[in-house]
Amino acid sequence: MEKNKAYEILNKLKEMYPDAKCELNYSSAFELLVAVSLSAQTTDKRVNMVTAELFKRYKDASELAEANYSDVYEILKSLGLATTKSQNLIALSKKLVEVYKGKVPSTRDELCTLPGIGRKSANVVLLEYFKKPALAVDTHVKRCANRLGLSEEDDVLKIEKDLCSLFNEEDYYSLHHSLIFFGRYFCKSVNPVCDKCPFINICKIKRP
Repeated sequence: MEKNKAYEILNKLKEMYPDAKCELNYSSAFELLVAVSLSAQTTDKRVNMVTAELFKRYKDASELAEANYSDVYEILKSLGLATTKSQNLIALSKKLVEVYKGKVPSTRDELCTLPGIGRKSANVVLLEYFKKPALAVDTHVKRCANRLGLSEEDDVLKIEKDLCSLFNEEDYYSLHHSLIFFGRYFCKSVNPVCDKCPFINICKIKRP
């Protein structure tokens, strides 16, 4: 796709969702990192409900590093993959304390060494908290990028590369959140709102 066409799509998305932003609640880099690590296979709303209790009990990495697994699991049990997430959260906190003096690192390579943190999660933290140019390709971004013709790839790393080549770094934040909102509330995986879609003429969804 040509860059000018890509920006036509972005500008329309920004019209649709002028206030698109991260919907995870956090007040520090640590809280965002934890929330992002818990967000797999669940909703931001559910994560926010859980972290409200989690952060009340454990204020920072040093406190969570000393937490008892069963206590953490009891808080996280309503989330998908709660067992793994509980283990990773304690291990992540211990590594932050032991290696980074309790502070969240600000590079992708360092973030990806933390238990439960992959490239997508690292990119969210870099973009959202540290305001660094990064694009996280989650399920919504992947689906919408494919349907809108921004990328024909299936591999998330290749989709990320395609998006980065089409858009300027200063637009990564609005692109990321606009695509998420569009995918979450409009171009859903099941029952997308096709009859009201402004992109119906370029959509790649195969229809009978």
